[in-house]
Amino acid sequence: MPINVSDQMPAVDILRSENIFVMSESRASTQQIRPMKVLLLNLMPNKIETETQILRLLSNTPLQIDVEFLRIHNKESKHTPQDHMNSFYRDFDEVKDTNFDGLIITGAPLGDIDFDDVIYWQQIKQIFDWSQQHVTSTLFLCWAAHAAFYHLYGLERFIRKQKITGVFLHHRRKIHDPLLRGFDDQFFVPHSRLAQMDIGHLNDHPQLEVLADSPEAGAYIVVSKDRRNLFVLGHPEYNVTTLADEYNRDLMGDLSPRIPENYFPNDDTTKTPQGSWRSHANLMINNWLNYYVYQITPYDLSDLNTKTTLE
Repeated sequence: MPINVSDQMPAVDILRSENIFVMSESRASTQQIRPMKVLLLNLMPNKIETETQILRLLSNTPLQIDVEFLRIHNKESKHTPQDHMNSFYRDFDEVKDTNFDGLIITGAPLGDIDFDDVIYWQQIKQIFDWSQQHVTSTLFLCWAAHAAFYHLYGLERFIRKQKITGVFLHHRRKIHDPLLRGFDDQFFVPHSRLAQMDIGHLNDHPQLEVLADSPEAGAYIVVSKDRRNLFVLGHPEYNVTTLADEYNRDLMGDLSPRIPENYFPNDDTTKTPQGSWRSHANLMINNWLNYYVYQITPYDLSDLNTKTTLE
């Protein structure tokens, strides 16, 4: 089934060229079933690239999804045309009285900046708190996951001595959780970050469960026990070339970056990397939408706060 976004978004032509079904707004309005409503808070600088990555993952579900885009502020972006932001993104005041089936909050390139020093930290906290009452399930990616652990559960991250970058083998730690249905026991995930959570603190927290982790990258998939919050501490949405693009950008910036591990063939940066994580990424998003959202969200979203949690 399709995703439904504005016909004018740049991502639409890219996705259609990949034979991904993107439904027009006019056609979606004639559907007799209720589509799922998913809100994307995009904190990445290059909004269009991230939109395309996330929409590509959402497109593989059999459910129709209406996707809306949220910005953290309306200041001019250095990496995305302001016309694009004004045309496709909404401000929080426009959605705060609305309920959604799902919310996705992306990572952000904030490195080791203290949360309290992030210029939009007050807005982020407001959205985190709002999501606990207005969204069936929220998916926090990378930096957003660290920030939500800190704000919602009082858990601190720590800063690694070196940035972890590359593609790492992960292990499934829970067998019967619906989010992991169809997963292999081992699977690959890209990472690119300085911060990390203490897996012992996550395991000991009474409201959280670690579903998958890696010896090198640490905790990867963590969920709240009511399944309202899903934390993904990597970048399953990345394109095959994203780590290479980051490496070359840092190289041009004289930052002496490390070569991403397990990524370029024989660590030869002139060779084209191969993607090894896309099947897992698509399966995870499908399972999240199906088991954590669709099967427990109320048909009438005004009844959201009385929904039954996943057993």
